[in-house]
Amino acid sequence: MKIQLTYDRPAQLSTDLLVVILDPETSFHDLSGSPIDEMVRRIAGDLEKKRLKTDYFTSLDSRSGVRNLAVYSTKLSTSYNTWENVKIFVARAIRLARDHGLSRVSVLLNTDAALRFVGKAVEGAILGSYTFDRYKKEKSVLDKMQFSIVGLKAHDQSTRHYVSRYTLVSGVVNEARNIINEPGSVVTPEYLAEAAQEIAKDADLDIKVWDEKKLQKDGYNGLLQVGRGSASPPRLIRLAYRTRKAKGHLAFVGKGVTFDTGGISLKPADKMYEMKGDMSGGAAVLYAMKAIGKLKPEVNVTGIVPAAENFPDAKAQRPGDIFYAKNGKSIMVDNTDAEGRLILTDGLHLAGEEKATHILDIATLTGACVRALGLSVAGIMGNDRRLIQAVIQSGQNQGESFWELPLPEEYKDMLKTPYADINNIGGPVAGALTAGLFLQEFVPENIPWAHLDIAGPFIRDKDWKYYEAGATAFGLKTLVDMAERFNEYGL
Repeated sequence: MKIQLTYDRPAQLSTDLLVVILDPETSFHDLSGSPIDEMVRRIAGDLEKKRLKTDYFTSLDSRSGVRNLAVYSTKLSTSYNTWENVKIFVARAIRLARDHGLSRVSVLLNTDAALRFVGKAVEGAILGSYTFDRYKKEKSVLDKMQFSIVGLKAHDQSTRHYVSRYTLVSGVVNEARNIINEPGSVVTPEYLAEAAQEIAKDADLDIKVWDEKKLQKDGYNGLLQVGRGSASPPRLIRLAYRTRKAKGHLAFVGKGVTFDTGGISLKPADKMYEMKGDMSGGAAVLYAMKAIGKLKPEVNVTGIVPAAENFPDAKAQRPGDIFYAKNGKSIMVDNTDAEGRLILTDGLHLAGEEKATHILDIATLTGACVRALGLSVAGIMGNDRRLIQAVIQSGQNQGESFWELPLPEEYKDMLKTPYADINNIGGPVAGALTAGLFLQEFVPENIPWAHLDIAGPFIRDKDWKYYEAGATAFGLKTLVDMAERFNEYGL
């Protein structure tokens, strides 16, 4: 999709579809001098009096430079805040244009108050125009569409900044969605490592990759245990962004299980195909690092992705197996389908070796979190209140919702086993919390840490907000925002 800016007066516009957004608190448009002005005022009145209860779309006089008009109102979308609604409305308009064979879409944001929504409109256009059609005979036409922001010339510098930043981040979100949507037969641990190499080259990042031999030599046993049953050996990926201006060092650790059958503790067949997305946390980290390398925030950032495939081969780990984690603690594998936390022990240890001052791990970790919070909200828990609140705020900034869950000390008893230092599962209840408590045992001492469980919103089987059905790359935007605002948060 081609994104461009224009500062034309509304009466001078030439577009196939003009998008107008109505909100009782924010004036997004100025249609002074345009013949459309009176029509929009009438539509606003109809909405106010509840005579109109849906989005408005109409064709206009063929002599006008504006061929069609779409009007959206936040009063008809009360589930979301104004920032999210702008993205949702723009995505709807893009799809409306596609369905009517229109190739030029313009959104009117030509007021002072509209400036801070420019980036959100760009995001809605780019994320809303995404489709995964690699394996379809009929290809999308949305990438050929032209999307224009109609702004104010007085805001040119700020507008260009917003367009640049949101074009970059939204683009990498779509790249992450691509890799998550790919079949597990394509995206293996080696594939993720190769993708990381390309990211490092493109974004000028330092990279290090451990293959199975080096994992064995360095004692990263979580990855070796989980990957034992697969023909595709595990990898440990580390990307590093460094700046001389840094006062802190933020580490992201993303679960990269490229396909999860459950291993010997085999999953049910229903929707097992979604487990190609069990590397969504890893994808979020890889592509967040790509954006960070180009945005250049004033904080050091390390992205770590332990990647493995969990298969029930003859060599696969068994329930009851015991191994030593990198930090020396012994783990009994009570359930081989609780594998993500095993490979995260390696990633958390590496974050400590990289001298991170703050650690976030992100993972599609537990069905229990989905049952607790549903498909639209991710769970967050950790050992540092300020870090948790910062993540929640960054999520709100980017339209990604996190809800804090507790880590009750007494629940640690649920992870006890007579055979090892710790069991990898805690029983049939409080699964999200015992998973967090398990991970906490492997967080380097005295380092602020938060765990993001994205098992709910990582994938959708129906269109949601500005996402089509499929992968969302949930959490990626939050990670980028955290890096950008790290110093602002005073962590």
